[in-house]
Amino acid sequence: MKTFYGGTYIGKEILARNHIYHPVRLEYYKIETEENIGTFYGIEVVKTEYKTEEPEVETNKVEHVTMEETKIDDMLEKFKEGTVMPDVLEEMVEEQFQEKEELCY
Repeated sequence: MKTFYGGTYIGKEILARNHIYHPVRLEYYKIETEENIGTFYGIEVVKTEYKTEEPEVETNKVEHVTMEETKIDDMLEKFKEGTVMPDVLEEMVEEQFQEKEELCY
């Protein structure tokens, strides 16, 4: 199951510094996967660029990150505040854990 967590538009100042002159929206989703041993949580990030009439959409997800819902909620909040993009999602998830053994995937 996928649940919308939150969304944001990237600020005009940040976009202008990167020579981007069209709106960019980021959406963050919590992914829940039920398995025999319990519920696993993951994250999906969707970036939509409104360059033309037909928006460009990029998405990335990391499933089975943790079995602790509070950890995934904390990550989602940090990622939303930090405007984490789909292309760096996996790296950012790994950074959130001190030891790789904590990751479920």
